[in-house]
Amino acid sequence: MDSESKSPSPRHVLFLLYGIIMFLSSNNATFSSAQTSNSSDSEADRQALLCFKSGISADPAGVLRSWRNDSLNFCSWRGVNCSTTLPIRVVSLELRSVQLKGQLSSCMVTLTSLVRVDLSYNDLSGSIPEEIGAIPRLKTLILAGNRLAGIIPLSLGTSASLRYVDLAANNLSGAIPYFQKTTSLQLLDLSANFLSGSIPASLGNVSSLNYIRLAQNNLKGSIPEALGHILNLSILDLGYNQLSGNVPATIYNVSSLRYLILSNNVLDGQILFNTGHSLPNLVYLILSGNKFSGMIPASLTNMSMLQVIGLSSNLLSGPIPSLGSLSNLSRLILGSNMLQGEDWAFLTSLTNCSQLLMLALDGNSLNGTIPSTIGNLRNLIILALSRNRFTGEIPSTLGNLSQLNQLSLDDNLLSGNIPASLGQYQRLTMLNLSVNNLDGSIPSEILNISSLSLGLDLSNNNLTGMIPPEIGKLINLGLLNVSSNKLYGEIPPELGLCVVLSSLQMEGNMLSGIIPQSLSALKAIQQMDLSENNLSGQIPEFFEDFRTIHHLNLSYNKLEGPIPTGGIFANSSNAVMLEGNMALCQRIPIFSLPICPTTSASKRKINARLLLIIAPPVIIALLSFLCVIATVMKGKTTQPSESYRETMKKVSYGDILKATNWFSLVNKISSSHTASVYIGRFEFDTDLVAIKVFHLDEQGSLHSFFTECEVLKHTRHRNLIQAITLCSTVDFENNEFKALVYEFMANGSLDMWIHSRQHQGSPRRVLSLGQRISILADVASALDYLHNQLVPPLIHCDLKPSNVLLDYDMTSRIGDFGSAKFLSSSLNSSPEGLVGASGTIGYIAPEYAMGCKISTGGDVYGFGVLLLEMLTAKRPTDKLFGNNLSLHKYVDLAFPDKINEILDPQMQNKEDEVLCNLHLQNYIIPLVEIGLMCSMESPKDRPGMRDVFAKIFAIQEAFIQTF
Repeated sequence: MDSESKSPSPRHVLFLLYGIIMFLSSNNATFSSAQTSNSSDSEADRQALLCFKSGISADPAGVLRSWRNDSLNFCSWRGVNCSTTLPIRVVSLELRSVQLKGQLSSCMVTLTSLVRVDLSYNDLSGSIPEEIGAIPRLKTLILAGNRLAGIIPLSLGTSASLRYVDLAANNLSGAIPYFQKTTSLQLLDLSANFLSGSIPASLGNVSSLNYIRLAQNNLKGSIPEALGHILNLSILDLGYNQLSGNVPATIYNVSSLRYLILSNNVLDGQILFNTGHSLPNLVYLILSGNKFSGMIPASLTNMSMLQVIGLSSNLLSGPIPSLGSLSNLSRLILGSNMLQGEDWAFLTSLTNCSQLLMLALDGNSLNGTIPSTIGNLRNLIILALSRNRFTGEIPSTLGNLSQLNQLSLDDNLLSGNIPASLGQYQRLTMLNLSVNNLDGSIPSEILNISSLSLGLDLSNNNLTGMIPPEIGKLINLGLLNVSSNKLYGEIPPELGLCVVLSSLQMEGNMLSGIIPQSLSALKAIQQMDLSENNLSGQIPEFFEDFRTIHHLNLSYNKLEGPIPTGGIFANSSNAVMLEGNMALCQRIPIFSLPICPTTSASKRKINARLLLIIAPPVIIALLSFLCVIATVMKGKTTQPSESYRETMKKVSYGDILKATNWFSLVNKISSSHTASVYIGRFEFDTDLVAIKVFHLDEQGSLHSFFTECEVLKHTRHRNLIQAITLCSTVDFENNEFKALVYEFMANGSLDMWIHSRQHQGSPRRVLSLGQRISILADVASALDYLHNQLVPPLIHCDLKPSNVLLDYDMTSRIGDFGSAKFLSSSLNSSPEGLVGASGTIGYIAPEYAMGCKISTGGDVYGFGVLLLEMLTAKRPTDKLFGNNLSLHKYVDLAFPDKINEILDPQMQNKEDEVLCNLHLQNYIIPLVEIGLMCSMESPKDRPGMRDVFAKIFAIQEAFIQTF
């Protein structure tokens, strides 16, 4: 080819340039069109979000404050996450536990790029939009813990993208939709609703499922055989329904199953595990509360991963197979069946199960003697062998079970003495040996088990001798029952030291003497039965002062004289039983007893008694009037009038000096800059009291005294500490002296429970999750009262765990109002008191450091810190915190995915994975969310205490209903 042919002609060059220009013009037009399309899609998502917001009727926490119509950058709105590539679309909506109230708008389904929606644990109502399952890319839908009603949208059963559906704990009804085209679904949780009908067999076609939870509904019919065709199924929870019939054999062949929970249904037939390794990965087997019959299959021994076997409350019979090969077994619950035999080979084999924590065989027909080898199960926490036919003596080796928390051997045929070795327990909370043939005396050793709190029941035996005085060591005991024995002697006065006792039963013995005055200290008592003894003397009048008692049986004794007329005796209800005491009489005709003889002396007593009944309201009204006058007279001075001091003086300086053992350091409970608190008892009373003595030589202490008086005068709430009286006088050296006398709070401060190691290891017990929820509800209720029900509102200004006290029954009381302020200058010594606030570092709201006026938001902040401290057991001043890290940020960084890593390790039993996860998702995470919201830096971002209390109260109610 020649050289000319290799070079393009001018005509070719022009043609090529023309083509390039046309190509670039075409691409530019295409790009412009795509840009317009992207902008349109983004604006559509923004409008859909605003439409969603329009369905929200209440946002107390202000989480949607950034969702404004004039804000174009919707990707910065709280809870909204967008894609990182063009076009900019909403891919997730996460607003968990933020107190939203309202309904789900159907316009949210126009967010066609949504991958994840989490609106759980709010207060949403109404129905779930039918079209929600049609969102093409939606993988995760979490709406649990709301008040959603109506049926489950049928579109969820046809979605090809859904992987995770959690609609638990709502008010959904109707049938479970058929799942036909859902090929990616891995988790389905519809538990705790009101669903009815049967379980659709189409679920068995969803081969991707590994978690099915349909518990706590009204489902009926049989378990579909098709569920056994889901080869990757790991968790199947169908408990608490009305399912009937046999369990399909296919279920027992799903080798991937780890949790099989079918409890509390009406299932019957035999438990038909294959003899081979049919369920090699099974960890939890819970079939209790059904009608299963036949024998416990020996093939259980092949399931080496089993940790929990729950077969209680069925119709199972025959012997129990040897389960010693299950080295991971932690709980064996076989109670309330018809299991028989005295071959204890299975129990001997259990000594190989070193992880066994709970052994419950109660309510069967097991007989023979309890083998001594049971003492080798050193990790047992609960041993329940009650309601069987065991004979012989209680083996002394049971004392080797050092971790035991509950021991129940009641309702058997056991004989002999109670082994003294049982006194070795250090963690036992319940000991029940009732309804046996035990004899001998009550060993003093078992009265040294200071951890006993739930109860000591030795009733219906043949025990003899006197009740040992060591009974007074059981200061945490809630129930004592020694009735129907052959005990004699007097009721030991040391029993009065068991101040948290709520139930005392001693009937049917040969006890004599008078009812000791020391029993007046049992302020938490609810029922007391001393009937069918030989008690004599008069009925003590301290029974009138028991506020919690609702049952008192003193019948068939030798009591005499007039009966009291106040308190529980004030009416002729069935609350008091006095029959069989032939020498009793009454002054006022209430009971079917003779009227007491009227003598001059008795007339004076009756008149005095009537005066005591009539006088208190008059005195209270008079004192209230004088208090108001004293407040007005105080004006701008810091001293109350002399008449105010004299009127309010109830106890003398000398009385307080003796009650506190001359202000002994042994009696001192706590001390601060302004005051010291002592435990004491007045000579004229038997109750313990707490006496707060103010350091009047320290600046601010006198103001604290007057402030506390003002607060105590204007407040009445079950969760606020109440003063019994005050003392405003001079000491023996003529120095001014002021003190307040309070009820003694037997369980100390919340700080002692959260940080027990820093209080010399006291108390011995730790707070359970339920107790923590109850305490938080109490404190929130008190703050709601102070902020929203008092006029004017009252701000505590120093809320922290050491100022939350716990009474005999662990009810919380907020105390120490020395820094408190009313939101009204008329109730403060000066208007300047409204600016700034004192308090404790770590709990003071940030705005106070900038000189802002006090507000309810300051208390909300302190409550938020207290809540987070209760859940993490870390003080806000912990050495871990500093620079840019605070308790709030520490928790926020872990929330929600890693929250379990920073919780107080003593709050949950992490060995029970299912229960631990249930606590975490349903109670702890919502509580942490509240704590984070309350402790926000800006007061505008914090909720009010009314909403906080409502939320915590709902959590408490849900916890109580479940557990």
